[in-house]
Amino acid sequence: MRLRYQLAGGLLLAIGLPLLARMVLDPRVVYSINHQVTITAAVVAHILGYMIYRRLDSFPGVANFSTILPAFALGYGLVFIAIFFFRLDYSRFQAAGSFLVSILWYFSLSAVSNRLEPNRLAMVPVGDVDRLEVVDNVVWHTLHTPGMIPERVQGVVADLRADLSESWLRFITNCVLSGMPVYHVKQVLESLTGRVEIEHLSENTLGSLNPNQAYIKIKQAIDWLAALAVLVVVSPLLLIIAVLIRMETPGPALFRQERVGYRGAVFTVYKFRTMRQGSDSALAARDRAITRESDPRITRLGRFLRRTRLDELPQLINILRGEMSWIGPRPEAVVLSRWYESELAFYPYRHIVRPGITGWAQVNQGHVADVDEVHEKLHYDFYYIKNFSPWLDLVIVMRTIHIMLTGYGAK
Repeated sequence: MRLRYQLAGGLLLAIGLPLLARMVLDPRVVYSINHQVTITAAVVAHILGYMIYRRLDSFPGVANFSTILPAFALGYGLVFIAIFFFRLDYSRFQAAGSFLVSILWYFSLSAVSNRLEPNRLAMVPVGDVDRLEVVDNVVWHTLHTPGMIPERVQGVVADLRADLSESWLRFITNCVLSGMPVYHVKQVLESLTGRVEIEHLSENTLGSLNPNQAYIKIKQAIDWLAALAVLVVVSPLLLIIAVLIRMETPGPALFRQERVGYRGAVFTVYKFRTMRQGSDSALAARDRAITRESDPRITRLGRFLRRTRLDELPQLINILRGEMSWIGPRPEAVVLSRWYESELAFYPYRHIVRPGITGWAQVNQGHVADVDEVHEKLHYDFYYIKNFSPWLDLVIVMRTIHIMLTGYGAK
């Protein structure tokens, strides 16, 4: 009901305020055909933007403020591109006013909600629930006895695989019958942390073992077209970067490395060279493949390219060859991949989708190399595979843009 009020209030203000302002300036314009077309389009755009916003907001680690503007920009953009395509007359004042009011309305709601209504969950203190307390941004209410549910909680969390007593089972049943959501501890951890912790390779743990095949094909087509368009646009930049690399240190501008990709196939990945040629010849193969914090092999230009992720641009070639995607688990060097496979039993499962230039693990964790860090990275990779969808890809795109501007996770 609260969500319906939010949408109704947003529609009323987004359509009404610009309409009233226009009536004050020139009442006759309001009754024109193009203004009525604009109002209809604004209603559709607002609802579409709201649906995208609510869908993106379901992914963990994504602040409300970071999804409002992209969601409504996409919603309004799609609708008014359609209007432009069909050459329909429309009111620019009503369209722009509706968009701005929509943004301000949901920004205000988000600010008030974050201040007044933090996440509150009740916790049944039986089984493996202790690890929940380390999750930030949640107020946990521990239920000491099966009884009344604390007020103003959004749900009850329990370890449904634990040996619960009859009194706790009866309490959980009553919660469900009263309409109070009951969540399994693993489900809540997955939702709040953006990670899937692997216990065994089964449908119960990972969902469907094969991601949506239709979306895999659609995504590959979109990847190919986008890579071709970007390659044409940025080709002058690629040439400039290549020349600067050759001028700074001797050696080729491109770095080539054998990596493990889709379905375990080995392919050659292309990147701009960011290290001095031959500076790692004394290192073992595994150590050469690992980039450490403040690695002395990295050149001054290379450090800038890594921080801005511009060193990844040559992988557009890999996308055009069907070896990579824009978004997916990061491909690892063959020597590292074999090492991780020997240490982590479920590691090869990440190859079920095409590797990407960016991905869910990259935007949450950054660059990692140690086995313990890779094990944590797998949790993010499996979350991406389990929730494989255009919505999660859109979240990753938005967070990748932020990372490119801040340099988070670069080494």
